[in-house]
Amino acid sequence: MEGILVATYRCNARCHMCNTWQFPTTPEQEMDPKYYEKFPQLDFLNITGGEPFLREELEDIVRIVKPKAKRICISTNGYYTDRVVALAKKFNGELGFRISLEGLPAANDELRGLKDGFDHGLRTLLQLKRMGLNDIGFGITISDRNSADVLELYELAKHLEVEFATAVVHNAYYFHKMDNEITKKDEVSENVRTLIRELFKSKRPKEWFRAYFNYGIINYVNGGKRLLPCKMGENMFLCEPWGDIKACNVLDESMGNIKETDFKTIWNSEQAKEVRKHARCCGHECWMIGSVAPEIKKRKLEIGKWILKNKANY
Repeated sequence: MEGILVATYRCNARCHMCNTWQFPTTPEQEMDPKYYEKFPQLDFLNITGGEPFLREELEDIVRIVKPKAKRICISTNGYYTDRVVALAKKFNGELGFRISLEGLPAANDELRGLKDGFDHGLRTLLQLKRMGLNDIGFGITISDRNSADVLELYELAKHLEVEFATAVVHNAYYFHKMDNEITKKDEVSENVRTLIRELFKSKRPKEWFRAYFNYGIINYVNGGKRLLPCKMGENMFLCEPWGDIKACNVLDESMGNIKETDFKTIWNSEQAKEVRKHARCCGHECWMIGSVAPEIKKRKLEIGKWILKNKANY
């Protein structure tokens, strides 16, 4: 099982594709870290926000969940370099970090609404790299405004020998946005195809599977049906800062609150079964790495055939 822990909805960025910063949680709403002791054993846990490094108890949260997760990765805009580096040091480099960069400096700072945001993010990544961390990288949320920067960011990641992740704009309660839209479908699709060609040139099989994920982004941008089934709420959950357990960040339905009972009771409840039923047929057709990655891992043979068939065609 995998999990998404939303540490806070406070955020210092003002992203064009996300209005979470307009609806921040207060420290009083964010539950005591002790409740995270109720989490089950996990293969992977993503700690996110908002901006998680605005959560004063982030170190306490990590100490509690670390024994419960085989791998932990924190998603951040990287603005608070000193805080990120300090946390990495306290856990001896055993955490993963993904820095969100929305393009080259001009595009990033415009889209994230952070003055010198690119500089801060890159500096954070470089300091983590100098510390010898392996599970680090950055990612971009593709939109009309920044798709032309995708290849350059990938080449930068390759040069730095760090991971590079992609996403695409979505609409959801989590983002407080319902007007995100790709209007330059052909341009965005071609820019992503260029990235796929580069990924296929890599000697790392992991990059070939990322090519498939990006193929799914093109499919999503052009209104196609989701390529893989969504099992959110079955093999993954999301925990809100106040303790509600949900299937994902799109379906705004709670299975129960972890402050009120144990995780197993919530997970096996009738309420959870209803949420799963709705998640299976929600109709959003979203293509986010949180829901796609577990299915890719399960279907390596099937997707491997797609790779063999398409690698030469790109």
